[in-house]
Amino acid sequence: MDDIVELVSRSDEDLRTLVAELEADEREISRRRRILHGKLDILRAELVMRLKRKHSEGESLISADDLQRLSRILAGLGPGDDEPSGEATPAAKGPGES
Repeated sequence: MDDIVELVSRSDEDLRTLVAELEADEREISRRRRILHGKLDILRAELVMRLKRKHSEGESLISADDLQRLSRILAGLGPGDDEPSGEATPAAKGPGES
């Protein structure tokens, strides 16, 4: 970042070199991002395949813990709360309602 601060004092060749370096960095980051996205796609596909297999074998896809967490969320409770937080979003009002 220090290179960018002193742009005025740099020669045209220095600026071209800096641009080339940053473009190379950008290409490498983009390549790594594509690899990560590919890995995520593979992991998600594996999870979907496992869920489908469990479903076809008659296993429950939702655990009692999942239902408990969902109930707490719908009740407006946080992880350790016993009382509703009161931070639920108000219902959307239709046209002409106030």
